[in-house]
Amino acid sequence: MEEIVKKSDVKISIGLNEENMPVQIMWEATDNPSHVKPADCKGMLLSLFDREHMDTLKIDLWTKDMQVSEMDRFFYQTFRAMADTYYRATKNGDMANDMQRFTQYFGEKTEVIPKSEK
Repeated sequence: MEEIVKKSDVKISIGLNEENMPVQIMWEATDNPSHVKPADCKGMLLSLFDREHMDTLKIDLWTKDMQVSEMDRFFYQTFRAMADTYYRATKNGDMANDMQRFTQYFGEKTEVIPKSEK
């Protein structure tokens, strides 16, 4: 394993109501370039790939006040970022392009972006 020369911490704080539903999600990071500490958000998707079990561990949370249109935008932006990350990690342009095509379709169907004219 490579030598660790620096550490960065990410802290996520979830405020729950009496029914254990998220009503507040706050996060902060030691390397956050915007220097906003802590930052309020309405939703989060966290995926971690477990080295030993070769499985993905996930936490998906959103607050009660997140609107469907905001969730649509959140997923659209997440899909775009995932396709970009996948390409950077694998250089598999064909699959990354297929992912971007789905992202375009999703964005148009949910009206996050205008329909493209073909």
